[in-house]
Amino acid sequence: MQAEVDALIELLDLEPIEKDIFRGVSPQEDRQRVFGGQVAGQALVAATRTVEDRSVHSLQAYFIRPGDVEAPLVYLVERVRDGRSFTTRRVTAIQHGQPIFAMSASFHKEEEGFEHQTDLPAGIPDPEELEPFVWDGFPVDDQGRMIRPIELRYVTGSPAERGQSREPRLQVWLRATGTLPENPVLHTCMFTYASDMTVLDTATKALPVRGNEIDIQAASLDHAMWFHRPLRMDDWIFLDQVSNSASNARGLAWGTAWNRTGELVASVVQEGLIRPLRKQP
Repeated sequence: MQAEVDALIELLDLEPIEKDIFRGVSPQEDRQRVFGGQVAGQALVAATRTVEDRSVHSLQAYFIRPGDVEAPLVYLVERVRDGRSFTTRRVTAIQHGQPIFAMSASFHKEEEGFEHQTDLPAGIPDPEELEPFVWDGFPVDDQGRMIRPIELRYVTGSPAERGQSREPRLQVWLRATGTLPENPVLHTCMFTYASDMTVLDTATKALPVRGNEIDIQAASLDHAMWFHRPLRMDDWIFLDQVSNSASNARGLAWGTAWNRTGELVASVVQEGLIRPLRKQP
């Protein structure tokens, strides 16, 4: 599925309009609103293009309004600070004259320091031992994989099993379904894109009703990420996700990501709207 991956690479390649102003578009897909991971990934691309010789180590973002899939997205980058070790950028995504997304990102020059990490959970099956995740009705290739740029293989259940298990935990292997160029920024931005695909599902998995008994309005509200070590999206990344709270129509979940060799590469936290919508009789 290299074509789908190439299309995602192109989606993340923003058009420069003016100094610190970039334009992005949405793919031609049947969506009611712009996918949050797309906006986050594109915003990080915009911020990165104003920084030299430093890598992003953290970002905090808010989804303010639903994005219009038919309209281009304009990204305005504010150069908040260029320090000796750290650089800070603020990015606002604009559509129809209004902000739909805001992000602050911090970049750090490479330097030596102390190291420790949480180990990859023991006993996790390799991704090759697991079946590709497929939503009903989505087209698949000859290997039974959804024709998408990101492949998911769940270890502990899946979003489709909502209401069958009350444990608010999801473990999943993910990767791009094709090869990527040797560009560390692209790998980081693509992981940012993919990070919005599964985290909030962890909170909805613990709902006390099965998926066909109630409709849910779910949407990302805020998103935070920390990048600990370099990562590659054309190899498998294991994401262990846990939700410790859902209340007041919101759910909070976080995830910890390791590569196949057991290096902890990133952490992600997301709060999202989980609003029950009772089906009409």
